[in-house]
Amino acid sequence: MNRLNAVLGMPQNRFASIHVVGTNGKSSVTLMTAALLQAHGIKAGACISPHASRWAERTRVAGAQIGEAEFAAAVEQAAAGAAVVNRTLEEGEAVTQFELATAAAFVALAKARVKVGVIEAGLGGRLDATNTIPSRVTVLTSIGLDHTEWLGETELEIAAEKLAVLRDQTTLVLGQVSPAVAELAERTAAERGAKLVRALEDPGAGLKLRAAGGFQRRNFALAKTAAEAFLGQLDPDLVAEVAADILIPGRLERIADDPPTYIDAAHNPDGAAALAESLPQVAAGGPVVACLAILADKDAEAMVAALAPAIDSVVCTELPAAALESQGRPGAASRPAAELASICAAAGLRAEAEPDFGAALRRSRELAGEAQAGALLVSGSHYVLAPARAALQSASPA
Repeated sequence: MNRLNAVLGMPQNRFASIHVVGTNGKSSVTLMTAALLQAHGIKAGACISPHASRWAERTRVAGAQIGEAEFAAAVEQAAAGAAVVNRTLEEGEAVTQFELATAAAFVALAKARVKVGVIEAGLGGRLDATNTIPSRVTVLTSIGLDHTEWLGETELEIAAEKLAVLRDQTTLVLGQVSPAVAELAERTAAERGAKLVRALEDPGAGLKLRAAGGFQRRNFALAKTAAEAFLGQLDPDLVAEVAADILIPGRLERIADDPPTYIDAAHNPDGAAALAESLPQVAAGGPVVACLAILADKDAEAMVAALAPAIDSVVCTELPAAALESQGRPGAASRPAAELASICAAAGLRAEAEPDFGAALRRSRELAGEAQAGALLVSGSHYVLAPARAALQSASPA
């Protein structure tokens, strides 16, 4: 990645940067932080992952997705650079798809002349493609057991991988973490001469947040603290405007009515627990019918256990192979629908299996109508978002 950046003219050094790492909440904090900076007159860009439908969704400038032509030009430039780098690598090595996408985002943000880029880490931190930015602020959102095959078997091992991105003499904004992780964060900050700031759980008394869910209040608190660390004092009126306006796609997002239908990218136990905490609010106390699809490498048992207290029945399905391939996950597999239904039944839920995603969504809507449900939830993976939108749009009357 360092070689690729060098070939491209070090685009990541042409804007100031904030690095967002952690297990959950990264995309929300990234977009919220960028929105707060933009509201305060700072042209801000953002880089998030994964995308829901199109790769261009990962790069945002001044609050909007980058244009297709601008994105294509950035990808073309990054790909040409990758071809140069590949010729210098040992046999069998090559610039990866994520590295190329990250480099393209850096190029696009530099060309757009943003003053600051808020950059979400992909996987971990220490060896992540994003760990080439000279970040002035680092945000650690949370730590949970996810991607253990790459990052370590314990929270401390995972936290160490993520905290490795912290630069000397900068600021670390710390979210809600265990005492042991907090101690590691304090030690890491001290070793690097960095200032450590903790975010308040509630960013302001009486602040109205458009994004639903208690977890989004915590994410907004982190974003506000990060923006303050970068800019200094914020304007309370502008903060309130951003809070009332910003909506994070795919995070307890309402995408249809009759029944009220929400999509959420919760894809690990901590994410499922945060979602379960917020479901009663959006369902207004009514029953919740879920349509779940979970990747085979995820801890489905723990995810279902976390969700079970907040849902009443579930239709278990599988992610369309085309959706996985289009988002850079060819070869990835879902937990079989029948197996997932058995897990749900063992957790005390009424569960059905329907491997076809479209049919499962139709069945879920049918059950929600019969039960006069408070909400229909489609969740279990980032990769449910696009097919759920597509299926519901095709089902909507013209």
